[in-house]
Amino acid sequence: MKKSLVGLMASSAFALFGQAAMAQEEITVAYFLEWPMPFQYAKVMGTYDEEMGVKVNWVSFDTGTAMSAAMASGDVQISVSQGVPPFVVAASAGQDIQIVDVAVSYSENDNCVVAAAHEIDKSSAGELAGKKVAVPLGTAAHYGFLSQMAHFGVPLDSLDVVDMAPAEGAAALSQGSVDMACGWGGALRRMRESGNILLTGAEKEELGILVFDVTAAPASFVAENGDLLAKFLKVTADANAMWNAGGDNAAKMLPVIAKDAGMDEADTQATIATFTFPSVEDQLGDKWLGGGAQDFMKGVADVFVTSGSIGSALDSYDGTVNAGPLTAASGM
Repeated sequence: MKKSLVGLMASSAFALFGQAAMAQEEITVAYFLEWPMPFQYAKVMGTYDEEMGVKVNWVSFDTGTAMSAAMASGDVQISVSQGVPPFVVAASAGQDIQIVDVAVSYSENDNCVVAAAHEIDKSSAGELAGKKVAVPLGTAAHYGFLSQMAHFGVPLDSLDVVDMAPAEGAAALSQGSVDMACGWGGALRRMRESGNILLTGAEKEELGILVFDVTAAPASFVAENGDLLAKFLKVTADANAMWNAGGDNAAKMLPVIAKDAGMDEADTQATIATFTFPSVEDQLGDKWLGGGAQDFMKGVADVFVTSGSIGSALDSYDGTVNAGPLTAASGM
């Protein structure tokens, strides 16, 4: 597990040095399928292109670690809803990327599922020793897995951990190829058809296992395109506010979001109902970009170091957060 993560971090970090700055006539933005969010309404409506004055290309990814690699290579300029753990993995390896907003907060929509045949729950989690687990390494699900195993006292070296994207893990769990799988979104829903979770979202939060995603970008892009990025964040914030208003607004947005996410409306509603989209004001407060996110990242990094998943953590993650563009967006 450590070898795989270190190799990925190294390739991402080294690729960054070859990234060339250029005038932005168009940008590429990474996002997830089966991860419905309000920004997708603005995406489909063409609002980003109109408000930013550039062509916005959208590319879907399976994991946040792949997003990091794409930002390092220069193929992607902005990643929407990247998990904090993959961001921390990349930043800890020396990749110069920054968080520019909090995309979504969630705790019920990222978890690990144990195959029903084992009849293992939180009272018998110790029986996981010797089992095979599908985990998307370096992601929010990976951090949640490590934290839950630490909570239950299950030694990592007693498990056979295999690196699988959530969709692959869901398939493997249903086929009986793995005993437990971790993931999020539509893949997590499919996993739960084959088994049960150990801890609810509320129980995880009580243990300090927070789950939230961010919008991230290479530091060079942020520095050279601050106004453009602020406009991007403004469109995103407006879409979030429209969704949060509920009523007719949300009803109008739902079918558009569902289609863009590759989901039916019922599954989209069930998924997005577990999400919280903080306002710009909240994001700029102490809980999030005003200090809370930086402290949380340090905690994530220390857990990864302790588990042997990464070699070292930064002394501080303050420099990985840049609230400037979001502050500018708040005044637009």
